[in-house]
Order: sequence, then C-alpha cells, then structure tokens
Amino acid sequence: MERLIGRTEVDPAGFRDVLGRFATGITVVAGLDDDGRPAGFACQSFASLSLDPPLVMLAVGKASTSWPRIERTGRFCVNILAEHQREICAALGRSGPDKFAGVPWTAGEHGTVRIDGALAHIECALSTVHEAGDHYLVTAEVLALDAREDGRPLLYFRSRYAVGAF
Repeated sequence: MERLIGRTEVDPAGFRDVLGRFATGITVVAGLDDDGRPAGFACQSFASLSLDPPLVMLAVGKASTSWPRIERTGRFCVNILAEHQREICAALGRSGPDKFAGVPWTAGEHGTVRIDGALAHIECALSTVHEAGDHYLVTAEVLALDAREDGRPLLYFRSRYAVGAF
C-alpha cells in the first residue's frame, strides 16, 4: 500500500495550543552519569508500551544536555511526580550545571536516580533510540518498579501545572 505524505503548513503556535489540550502527567527521567553524579530532565512525553516484555517509551528533545549523560550509562528511572513536586519539575525542567541542588533523591538499585516523594518509580534499561523530528523516541525495558498508595499526580494542561480530582 502506497502512502502519500505531504508537508503541510502547520503553525507551530497553533500546534502547541491544540496539543496542549491533552493533559499529561509529568515525570523526571534521571540516572547516574559516568562520574556517579545525578543527571535528569522533566519529561511529559512518556507512556507504557508493552506488557510482555515490560517496556516503556519516552520522547527526549535532541537539545537536551542531560540525555547524553544518561544514555551513555543505559540506565534511568522514570519518576512519576506528585502534585506537591512542582518545584522539582521546574528545577529539572531548566538547563544548568546542578539541577539537582535541593532535590531530594536516592540511588536506585540499578544505577538510577529515584526522586523522593514521587508517586512511582520505574527503573529502566535502555533498549532503542530512534530519531523523530526534533526529538529522540526512546524505548526501555522495565527492571523494577514501585508506587505509593496515596497522593495525586502533577499534571500539565494548556502550558500550566494542574492537578486532577480522582
């Protein structure tokens, strides 16, 4: 079957506005770099991919300076943030040499960084990286996971933080 894909003119601001109406959870993807220092970034493009084997996927901006440090080790933790962790999201969402200053974390059993107080931790081993526009599409095998029974997620909707009533 032949597919015809043409380039259409899509206004970037309009694209962002329309897709911003899809509420997403916010995660922090973090690992220990080659020197044992934490490296990480805020990520809202995250989803489960497969139950057998257990796989997750995420999108990472090509301009990220944290991703190469994590990618080299091949291990990271996806930390699902709780509603009270806006400051952590802001800290890990910006560029800088020490984004983890003041961020409470512990080392995971697989060489990852687990953010204290997160709703859930998903420790992963890197599987594949594919180029996709201005991002990389990353798949990873789940090595270990845990979750809190209490708390509500930190959400992102229309370029603002939000919380859900569940």
